[in-house]
Amino acid sequence: MNAQKIDILCRDLISAQRNFIKRLGTISFTANFYEAIIGTNDLSDLLCTASKLIRDEIGDCNVVFFLFGADHLALHTFESGQPITHEHQHLENYFTPEIVDNICKANKLCTLDDMFAMGLQGNLIKLSEISAFTIPLGQFGSSLGFILVYHTSQNTVTAEELSKVSVVTCGLSRAIQSCQMLLHSAD
Repeated sequence: MNAQKIDILCRDLISAQRNFIKRLGTISFTANFYEAIIGTNDLSDLLCTASKLIRDEIGDCNVVFFLFGADHLALHTFESGQPITHEHQHLENYFTPEIVDNICKANKLCTLDDMFAMGLQGNLIKLSEISAFTIPLGQFGSSLGFILVYHTSQNTVTAEELSKVSVVTCGLSRAIQSCQMLLHSAD
């Protein structure tokens, strides 16, 4: 009986240690992310840095920022060293204004299935080879847009990786908004 209790305690201790290490990984990613973007005033530089950090965390993927500007929607694309293409078309090319609007209104993490439910259309055979999700960007309930991250479906994204990227979106949204305000004040 005592050996069984010790075994249970050891398993609980190991589980707690694993959770602690995961939390430290998230804290480390967050601190490194904010350290890398602090003081960046140029929107392109900010998004390029953010894209690189997300790719480093998730692995070989494409990162696309859909951002609302003063009077239009702007796409900012940053690809990995080995871009994921399917017959020279990228996933972001399938996004219509209606789908972008639906994703922004949803204001939640969306999977590829969610995007299909919102009206995404394309070559289903090719899209079945892709793993994709969107992460909302916003400030105080208003949407600034979202981040689209996608790669081959062989490299599935873990919930832990999604969580890490989601943690930094609040600060990233503030930095994006500041860069946009600086850009408009310079005009």
